[in-house]
Amino acid sequence: MNDTLYDFTVPVFIKSLGGLKTVLAKAKDHGLDEAALLADRLAPDMFPFVKQVQIACDNAKGAAARLAGIDVPKFEDTEATVDELLGRIDKTLAFVESVEKSAFDGAAERTISLPFWNGKHMKGYDYARYYALPNFFFHVTTAYGLVRKNSVTIGKADYINGLPLQEPA
Repeated sequence: MNDTLYDFTVPVFIKSLGGLKTVLAKAKDHGLDEAALLADRLAPDMFPFVKQVQIACDNAKGAAARLAGIDVPKFEDTEATVDELLGRIDKTLAFVESVEKSAFDGAAERTISLPFWNGKHMKGYDYARYYALPNFFFHVTTAYGLVRKNSVTIGKADYINGLPLQEPA
């Protein structure tokens, strides 16, 4: 099997952002005080809920773009409602879904650098497995935890967003 970094990133981002959409929709339907939810944090030194969702989206679109060797689209961090966060997820999904698998040719060896890495870099393979995926899941999980902390009835199935189960042969 000749799997690519595309196969281990883009479909995972799409599936997990779909789960995050489900979690946010359930939070909206729960009738929470949206301003309070968007400002809520798991700990005083952690980013608030709104930022967790923004960063999860930024990680997905950023990783897809960097690994594909294309420009990362810039989204302003202006969301002030759950509906606006759902819109950001939709924008992110639209971008990530638009990235062609063929653009990932050579992604494992592509040099990836981020401004806060102080001039250092990683190759695409290490970037995907040691930074992009763990960081993405950290923020998705933290957003999930904040919704759950606010008494919204969600569970692991919402987070996982389905499994590709098959019937026995």
